[in-house]
Amino acid sequence: MLIMAVESSCDETAVAIVEDGRKVLVDKIASQADMHALYGGVVPEIASRKHVEVISQLAEEALREANVKRADLDAVAVTYAPGLIGAVLVGVNFAKSVAYALGIPLIPVHHVRGHIASNYIAFPELKPPFLALAISGGNTLIVDVRDYTDMKIIGATRDDAAGECFDKAARVLGLPYPGGAPMDALAKDGVAGTYDLPRAHVSGSEFDMSFSGLKTAVVNMAHNAQQVGKELDKASLALDFTNAVSDMLVPRTIAAAEKCGRTVIVAAGGVAANSIIRAHLQEACEKKRVTLYIPPLCLCGDNGAMIGCQGYYEYLAGKRAGTDLNACATLEIAEEYQV
Repeated sequence: MLIMAVESSCDETAVAIVEDGRKVLVDKIASQADMHALYGGVVPEIASRKHVEVISQLAEEALREANVKRADLDAVAVTYAPGLIGAVLVGVNFAKSVAYALGIPLIPVHHVRGHIASNYIAFPELKPPFLALAISGGNTLIVDVRDYTDMKIIGATRDDAAGECFDKAARVLGLPYPGGAPMDALAKDGVAGTYDLPRAHVSGSEFDMSFSGLKTAVVNMAHNAQQVGKELDKASLALDFTNAVSDMLVPRTIAAAEKCGRTVIVAAGGVAANSIIRAHLQEACEKKRVTLYIPPLCLCGDNGAMIGCQGYYEYLAGKRAGTDLNACATLEIAEEYQV
């Protein structure tokens, strides 16, 4: 089964051709990161307009490079939630037009489900059930994946996503956007324990997280140092910040796996590319004798292949959408698209 997959939830336009859910024939990505770096973050209107400019050409290139004709396509999968509403709408409307013109099914895919599915591409042997830690710029979730389309949220951030905090911290440290990779590189030269940063706990919700206090602490440290003319040890602050994020993610994930009776943990999303968090997860899983899957760096960020992979399993579960499919800025991963 050949699926054309479309992803446009933020600042990457992506079109992939995926066969039977796990074989990626081509995954074309047009990144806008350099453009948004001028503003220190994603400008939604600019992102939407850029998606409009490139999405048709990207789809043509994907078909050509995969040596696939339009008539060979069996379905179209598209991210319809969550994300920047204007950006998501571009992908949704493009996918609807393709499905309508070719007379093939349209499959709605939740963006975070797609991130989790990136592991199916990297690890052919992986199948549910397992516990997933989904950590990206817009979402931070601990999810019990009971089946390919049956998921339950175990814990979530109450405010900022972990990836957003990395971007904000990087900005006050004078690092470029997106901040994840620069923070990771800078932290390698730091000395742990130089700065005392908070680790938040949500009363009555052992698996929920809060990152806004950590973000504010780093911003205040940078501003206070600037006001008194004191030079920050940026590398050590980057390291202590990353360790603080990891301390709020890793123990909760391990505890949630134990509570759900899962012996397999999967990490997904852009923050899963962080070398320190990857190492901490690996160490914790080895200690608890839990199997850990983390996708390669190329599958941690937004891409079309993950949407095509999850789209395949949504299709098998009977998920279809019509031309009335709309985009959603926010939607829980466990919520189902209503036909």
